[in-house]
Amino acid sequence: MAEQSSHQKYEFKKKLESLRGKKGRGTELISLYIPPDKQISDVVSQLRNEHSQASNIKSKLTKTNVQGAIDSIMSRLRYGTVPENGIVYFTGAVDVGANKTNMETTIVEPPQPIITYRYHCDSSFFLTPLEEMLKEAKTYGLLVLDRREATVGLLTGKQIEAFRKLTSTVPGKQRKGGQSAHRFQQLRLIAIHDFYKRIGDAASEVFLAVDQKDFEGVLIGGPSPTKEEFESGNFFHHEIEKKVLGLFDVAYTDESGLPELVNAAGERLEDLDLMVEKKLMQQFFRELVSDSGKATYGEDNVRENLIIGAVDILLISEDLRAVRETVKCTSCDYEQKTSREFKPGDSSSPTGNCPKCGSYLEITEKVDVVDQLSEICDQMGTRVEFISTDFEEGSQLLKAFGGVVAILRFNTGI
Repeated sequence: MAEQSSHQKYEFKKKLESLRGKKGRGTELISLYIPPDKQISDVVSQLRNEHSQASNIKSKLTKTNVQGAIDSIMSRLRYGTVPENGIVYFTGAVDVGANKTNMETTIVEPPQPIITYRYHCDSSFFLTPLEEMLKEAKTYGLLVLDRREATVGLLTGKQIEAFRKLTSTVPGKQRKGGQSAHRFQQLRLIAIHDFYKRIGDAASEVFLAVDQKDFEGVLIGGPSPTKEEFESGNFFHHEIEKKVLGLFDVAYTDESGLPELVNAAGERLEDLDLMVEKKLMQQFFRELVSDSGKATYGEDNVRENLIIGAVDILLISEDLRAVRETVKCTSCDYEQKTSREFKPGDSSSPTGNCPKCGSYLEITEKVDVVDQLSEICDQMGTRVEFISTDFEEGSQLLKAFGGVVAILRFNTGI
């Protein structure tokens, strides 16, 4: 099975967002999951049975809409074949406002195989199996510690999450009056050992809760010699002990130490999508602050550089949703192209009147910004990378740079 390209993943995620926003008035929206080994004849037979059962629905409108949706699916299945990963049909009378519905069908070929056949009828589409495919399975355990505090977290795909925070009761190096130095040192060592044991128990509990087939290993961060003391003391559960991947120097042991640990372990994690995306964003920032002129941002600047073939790598935020609309005057030759962000289900923005003659403006063309820029990249041999917002630099791409930046092949002055 071929791995999805970053653009295919983006399109899959966008399609699910659109489906998530569609609602029916009653239980009129049908989700049909067909696994690759399912016979079409069996599916059609089961749909005929559902069609017959739908005749018992009391509401005449709901009955008509459900049976209409089933008819629509059966007509498509008559000439269809099941792809290697299976296929999903989403069909039904979608509420479009103003007391109106529209019969819509969306067909999805999933990026991973569908395991079980499922027919689901509800007021919204059933998306859980497909949404699970968006989740990154590969997980790393994260632990940052010193003798004062420790934080336990997980790196799942591109997302870092803290799960446990512990603080110690280890006394400082200055002993209280009346205690011998030896006794004080013994009490301090006991307190350190007890704290390490608490850390090991808490971390093991978090890490063992992860599906172990997806659990890649544990990264430990902290100052020396604390992390070495902890690692050599076998404080983890024996199954977790075998999965320690390395020790790394970090300055912080609170939640901010977790992303610092991931950065410090960059070489160990270099094949992860997260690290690939981090390196691309860091490359863009290096060019941006240098005098090379080989970084640009903002849709208009990026578009100009793309058209002349100057862009080496185009970086697009995974969460960018924008359309480019062409507006023309109904009376004169006025024309304007503008881009705007949108959310699934948004209607077109009001067009207003022509600034030249005052006549009515109409939208004559609407294209998805990401699709359009990607198409130009294909023509120009430009590499396209989609960047998650689950880490700091990726979030900056969307919030500070509008979701589109480029690393150039040469300085164009644009």
